Amino acid sequence: MDVIHSAIWVSDIEETLDFYVGALGLEKTNEFVGGDDATNVYVRGESDTEIQFKHKEGHDLGEPQTARFDHLAIEVSDTDAEVERLQEETDTELLRGPLDSTGASARVAFITDPDGHVIELVEPRDDL
Repeated sequence: MDVIHSAIWVSDIEETLDFYVGALGLEKTNEFVGGDDATNVYVRGESDTEIQFKHKEGHDLGEPQTARFDHLAIEVSDTDAEVERLQEETDTELLRGPLDSTGASARVAFITDPDGHVIELVEPRDDL
């Protein structure tokens, strides 16, 4: 058994891809229109686990539900540099960090994507 992907509704597929592919450097792996007429686009990093973005004109996203969905975690090589770069290049909001998380043995920061979903940038660190 393995995790294959998580699916997230987004308000603007191009803006989402600009952020995840253009700014974060993830790879677009697949795109199709499903039976519900929603555009489905998949991205991934170096592993096989993917994020599926779903977009359909008129689909109501409502408010981000942090009570149920907390965040996506994406590994980076330098949390501080990524936060600085993303703040310069995108409209991301820094929610917390960068900070050292001894429990996760990582330097982390929490930012937002274009729809307000929380993204945790994780820099694994052996020295924590």
